[in-house]
Amino acid sequence: MKRFVTVAIIVLAAVAVMNTGVRAEEVLAGTWKTIADEGPDKGKAKSHLVIFEKDGVYAAKVVKLLLKPQDTLCDKCKDDLYNKPVVGMLIFSNMKKTGNVDKKFGEEYAGGKILDPDNGKFYTCKIWVKGDILTVRGYLAFFYRTQKWYRVK
Repeated sequence: MKRFVTVAIIVLAAVAVMNTGVRAEEVLAGTWKTIADEGPDKGKAKSHLVIFEKDGVYAAKVVKLLLKPQDTLCDKCKDDLYNKPVVGMLIFSNMKKTGNVDKKFGEEYAGGKILDPDNGKFYTCKIWVKGDILTVRGYLAFFYRTQKWYRVK
C-alpha cells in the first residue's frame, strides 16, 4: 500500500508539472464588439461582428450596427461593395493561424485583408486573440492602426 501511494504521488506530481506549460487554445470564433477609436464617437461600441471558421480559415461579418441605422450602406466602398448594406458585409477574410503567440496579445492570425467600411479601403491584417480581447491591426505599408475588440457574451 505504501508503494502504491508513493507511485500515485509521483504520477500526480509529474502530471502537474507537465500541465503547467500547457494552456487551452484561444477561441477566435464568436461574436465580437468593435469600439470606435477615432472621431466624435471615440470609445463607444460601434458594431457586433461574427467571426466564423471553415477549414482553418477565418472570416468576419457585421451582424449589428450600434451607432448607425441597420440599413446603412457602404457608400465609400468600391466595385462590388459600393452601396451594399454594411450589415452582412464581410469585414475580413482569409485569416489563418500562424502558430506564433505574442505574450501580450495572444495567438496570431494573418494572411487576410480587412475592410474599413468608413473609408471603403482594404488593409493587410493581423489579429491576435487572448481570452475575451481581440487585437486587430490593419497595415498600409509601414503604417498601421490597432483596435481592441471585445467578446460579446
